[in-house]
Amino acid sequence: MEPPVRVVVRTVSELCITAGALIVLFVAYVLFWTGVKADTVMDDQIDQLQNQWAKGSVQEPKVTAGASASPARPAPYRSGKPFAIMYIPRLGFTWNKPVLEGTQVRTLKKGLGHYANTAQLGQPGNFSVAGHRRTYGDPFKDFPRLRRGDAVVLTDGTTWFTYRIDKGPYKTVPSDIEVIDPVPRKSGYTRPGRYLTLTTCDPEWGHSHRLIVWAHLDSTQPVEDGKPVALRR
Repeated sequence: MEPPVRVVVRTVSELCITAGALIVLFVAYVLFWTGVKADTVMDDQIDQLQNQWAKGSVQEPKVTAGASASPARPAPYRSGKPFAIMYIPRLGFTWNKPVLEGTQVRTLKKGLGHYANTAQLGQPGNFSVAGHRRTYGDPFKDFPRLRRGDAVVLTDGTTWFTYRIDKGPYKTVPSDIEVIDPVPRKSGYTRPGRYLTLTTCDPEWGHSHRLIVWAHLDSTQPVEDGKPVALRR
């Protein structure tokens, strides 16, 4: 007959293994379900934008090809509301995310967030956007794959804006707020321009650091002219 102490130890061990397995399954389920819900929310934001654009409720800018001319300044963005869609071919030709105004936690659950005090899309200054690396749809999961020369394309319903990455991913700390300055000191830019900054957390499942890429506005074109070259396969 097996000693009682050994029975107790074995029983406790089996219970711990079972509990551990249940915890792992629960965490996996929560993360999976959070991702599914986030994808649905982001799709809803894009649908909302496209319906709005279909009704013609966007400001019609005057645009010329190239980046030397700037579209008319849009109306102020509304906090927590979507105003653009971002495409990054390097992350996949099916990758597209809504861009909303603000970087509050509730806003970043719905998509990417525009730093409220930075430039508007296509305007002089530094249009800066944050996104989750993991959780809530993992929008920037593959952020480290971004390279110099990669295109980051956005549309506000009337205009396509193609930015080209110049530097990154650059690793820094969360307190380094200079990365979203009008002319970020560590970006390599030395004069005012029309720039884009993307930020996300690092490491993949942590937030002790930030990854940054910087880009410049390379070209613009009206939506009615079709997709920009960067989005054509």
